[in-house]
Amino acid sequence: MTTLIDLNTELAKLKMFRERTPTSTRAEREGSSSRLAPYRDATIFASKSAGKGAWERHPDGDELVHVIDGAATLQIASEGESRSFAVSAGMLAIVPKGVWHRFHYPDGVTLLTITPGQSEYVRADIEDPLSVEPQRG
Repeated sequence: MTTLIDLNTELAKLKMFRERTPTSTRAEREGSSSRLAPYRDATIFASKSAGKGAWERHPDGDELVHVIDGAATLQIASEGESRSFAVSAGMLAIVPKGVWHRFHYPDGVTLLTITPGQSEYVRADIEDPLSVEPQRG
C-alpha cells in the first residue's frame, strides 16, 4: 500500500511550542508535534518547538532527523563522548542507535524524524543523561 503525506499541509497544522523545557508535559506539547505515518520498524514524526528538548535515546535503531526550518544545537552523550553539532534547515542528522541526544533551539525549529521502536527519556534539565535512570515511552 502506498502512503502519501502532504508535508506542507501537515506542518501547517502544527503550532510552534515556545519555551519548551526537558520537563514540559505531554499536555503542554500537544499540537506541536504529529505522528505522520509508520515506516518499517519506525514512526515518522513532525514537530515545531523552541527551547530545549529532553534527552532521549532509541535502543532499537538509528534515528534520522531532518531539519526543515530554523536551527538548533544537537547534543550527544555516550560513554566517553559528549559533543555538540550546529544543525540548520536542509540538514540531516543520523543519530546512532542507543546514543543519548537532545536539541537546543532557542529561536525555534521544525523537525521531521524517523524514529525507530521505543524511546527512552531523561526528563530533567541536566548535562549528563548517563547520571540518572531513564524513563520509557
